[in-house]
Formats: sequence, structure tokens, C-alpha cells
Amino acid sequence: MGAKRSILIVEDDEALRETLADNLANDHGFVTVIAGTLGEAHAIISDAKRHIDAVMLDVHMPDGDGRDFCTKLRREGVNIPIIMVTGRDGEADVVLGLESGANDYIAKPFRSNELVARLRAQLRVFDETEDATHIIGPYRFRPGTKQLQDVERNRRIHLTEKETAILKYLYRSQARPIGRQELLRAIWGYNSAVTTHTLETHIYRLRQKMEFDPNKPAMLLTEQGAYRLYPAIARAGEARPATPWERFGERSDDQGAGAVSGG
Repeated sequence: MGAKRSILIVEDDEALRETLADNLANDHGFVTVIAGTLGEAHAIISDAKRHIDAVMLDVHMPDGDGRDFCTKLRREGVNIPIIMVTGRDGEADVVLGLESGANDYIAKPFRSNELVARLRAQLRVFDETEDATHIIGPYRFRPGTKQLQDVERNRRIHLTEKETAILKYLYRSQARPIGRQELLRAIWGYNSAVTTHTLETHIYRLRQKMEFDPNKPAMLLTEQGAYRLYPAIARAGEARPATPWERFGERSDDQGAGAVSGG
């Protein structure tokens, strides 16, 4: 399965904060982080070792106005989706919230399913931007800069344009196996000069860059005629579900693809 998205809930009402966090985590599969003050929220967002995919932000907080906080985050270069969730539902309040930099504005009381649907919509929109960051194992994958960043080890891995496109396509598949022909069409288009060997070579090079042991890949797997990305693998040696091909002892057929150069 794909890596879970991490949502920061900034809300001073403890009961609502906990209820919303539990709902997002238990019913919708998000990882939730909570903050009862703007100061706590800023510390969480500023932590280089912590990744937040989106923020749900109340307006009236004990240590300030959520709209001013939103404006501050945007000035600091924080571009992730921010959704205002507040009891202030007047037209002027909505306008002020959106003008402060919020992506969406939801008034309390809200319907849980609508809230989640609008959150997912904002995440989908953001994923198409150059600012998007995805978690793949220990890395932060930044398609816009063609990089994998390992924050804990202070290491950056530079990717080629095609490597970035392959990784991005596989990530968006949500751990679904992608056939070679589908991947070739998606990355190279209908180019008769490009063969599956070219794709296998790029996969080989990607493994050399990102896997802990390229000969025993844990994140970028070969399955029967297809590739699958497991972004939730966190550290070397962490267990992942065995594929049917591994359970029956079949060998990946492109382990040595990099021995011959490709386009």
C-alpha cells in the first residue's frame, strides 16, 4: 500500500481536535498530528525531520489569529494545502481566510465526509504542482527539483528527467503493479525506437540510487511483466508483504539490466 498522508490539525478545542484526529486516522487512513496552539503548529511545520502533507487550521486560537498564521506560513515558503476549519462562516470571513493564503474554507459544524473529500481534492491538486513532496521510504521525493532527499543522513540523490517521471508515475499508482508497456507509453509516448530494455535499464539505475541493497530491492519491485513501488518501506530490513512471485520463488528478470546501456 502507499505511504499514508500526514495531516496537521490545529485546533484549540481539545474534544474536537481529538475527534477529528481519530476520524481521519481510523476511518480514512491518514496519519494525524495535533497542535493546540499556533506556536506548537509552527514548531511542527518547521521541523526538518517531520513531513506534513496538509494543515487543517482554526481561525480563533489562544495565541493568535489563524489567518495571520496562514499568511506567515505562505511568506515563509510553506506551500502545502491549508484548509480553514472554523465557526466563522460569514462571507467576509471566508474572503479573509482565502486571501490569507488558505486553499479552502469550511465552516463548523461540518459533515465529516465532505471535509475529507475536500481535503483529498486539495491534496490531488497540490500533487500536480512543482512544490509537491512525496514520502518514499526514507526519502522525500521532490519531482519539481528531480531529487530524493534523505533528511536523517543529510543526503540528496539527483535524478534524471526520465527517472523522475518513472518514480512519479509509479508513486501515483498507489502500489498497483504497472505493466512495462503501460510505463513505456506513459514515459516515452508512442516511440517505436524505445524498447523494454530501455525501461529496464532506467529501473536498474533507479535501484542503484535509492535501494539499500539494489540486489534485494525493497521499494522498487519487479513483478511478472510489471513494476510496483512500495513507498511505505521506511528503513533497511523493514518487512513488506511478499509478492506472489517471491512466494513461489520466481526471480526478477531485470536484475542485470544495467549491464547494458539504454536510452
